[in-house]
Amino acid sequence: MVGTGLRPLAHAVRAMIIVRLAKVAIVVALACYALLVAWNNVADYGSNYEFVRHVLSMDTTFPGNALMRRAISDETVWRWAYAAIIATEWATGLLLAAGALALLACLRAPAPTFNRAKAWAVAGLALGVGLWFFGFMVVAGEYFAMWQSKMWNGQEAAFRISTAMLGALIFITLPDGELS
Repeated sequence: MVGTGLRPLAHAVRAMIIVRLAKVAIVVALACYALLVAWNNVADYGSNYEFVRHVLSMDTTFPGNALMRRAISDETVWRWAYAAIIATEWATGLLLAAGALALLACLRAPAPTFNRAKAWAVAGLALGVGLWFFGFMVVAGEYFAMWQSKMWNGQEAAFRISTAMLGALIFITLPDGELS
């Protein structure tokens, strides 16, 4: 029975590595998502530019609604808003990619080192939640009454994305223990 006391330790180490790898995988997946969204908005600029234009101009909200004074009909503002959205998507994806690499580099490091390596991922996730929840749910959805539009309503998708990022943010920030 020599060495039987090491089996529980080996299982615990494997379990901790699996949790750390799960965190890396989630950050990688969300990095890929944000970068793909950003790339798609550059490659097919016109499709989502129309989305931004309609949301900001509020031209598909309920006719005569009392919030129409908020509408923006300036094409320059539409383009700047869309550029800011795309830049934020790129920044989110790049921060998440950097976060995944930092976590992977510290995969077998002591717990304090691995926990500190989460900073880039946390920044990317927070920025993503900021864009998809605050930008799309609060600003577009409520301030510009996107919820009133049948054609140009992205609240459901924005909620899904921000919820995924928030869930990932909660999971990633859970402290990791020592491997041995």
